[in-house]
Amino acid sequence: MDGWAIEADGLSRAFDGLVAVEGVSLRIPRGQVFSLLGPNGAGKTTTVRMLTTLIAPTVGHARVAGFDIRAQSLEVRRRIGLLTEVPGLYDSLSARRNLEFSADLHGMPRARRDARLREVLEALGIWGRRDERVATFSKGMKQKIAIARALVHEPEVLFLDEPTASLDPESSKVVRDYILQIKAAGGTIFLNTHNLYEAERVSDAVAIISRRILATGAPRDLARTLWRPRTEVRLRALTPALLEEARAAPGVLAAEPEGTSLHLELEDPARDVPAVVAHLVRAGAEVLGVGELGHSLEDVYLRLLASSQGVPA
Repeated sequence: MDGWAIEADGLSRAFDGLVAVEGVSLRIPRGQVFSLLGPNGAGKTTTVRMLTTLIAPTVGHARVAGFDIRAQSLEVRRRIGLLTEVPGLYDSLSARRNLEFSADLHGMPRARRDARLREVLEALGIWGRRDERVATFSKGMKQKIAIARALVHEPEVLFLDEPTASLDPESSKVVRDYILQIKAAGGTIFLNTHNLYEAERVSDAVAIISRRILATGAPRDLARTLWRPRTEVRLRALTPALLEEARAAPGVLAAEPEGTSLHLELEDPARDVPAVVAHLVRAGAEVLGVGELGHSLEDVYLRLLASSQGVPA
């Protein structure tokens, strides 16, 4: 088996002539968390439905867990777990029975099934309610059961569509922590989410989609393709004279004040930071600290969407 959990080449899907997803190509290594980000109607769920063989692409090809989504759809389904937007639990059954039913469909031996069921429910904090009917659960509790059901058969690739959408902050953290546990154990997770904070915390890589993929990469790397790196120099006091000294220092392209700090754009930060700090100290500055000023995933997301819609950044 190669190192790719998901390979997609030119996936497109049209509904009655309306293109929902166009030319999606992805390479996702095994053992990573990958997040697909985009506004409502951008094609996130349609992309997941193609990759999980729920709908066929109009054009294009993909392999999931090493199997072709068109020619080997049953093999793909055996190896994936899926949390959909609408989980479709059996309300008349207990949480335990919902999970047992799913595990049995995947052919898990009973001993392993029972051990795995407990493992997943304990990790999500709901083992104590395993024998209660799902109909009595809150929306957030049902979401946890649906996540557990997607995980119980130990899938090679796990697809989660908005996994924390119905959860309170504490439960959301439990799910995020468990996602990281799955990754640490070598699992692969494909995450659809509107929660940019969540994606930034757990993802090795993200893709931003608006019908077609606008950008793919690690969140920090994406920011560096859109903006020059910026450096913050924190001072005990910032005077107009020190600001002018900063602007005159070798390698400084721009210097802007922010409280008692300087925000600098440098030709080569690795080379120029020591020289700029030395220049400021000679000019009488008391330097308290130096660090890189990053852009958040939200900054990247909004910038790319604005550019795709022809809106000036």
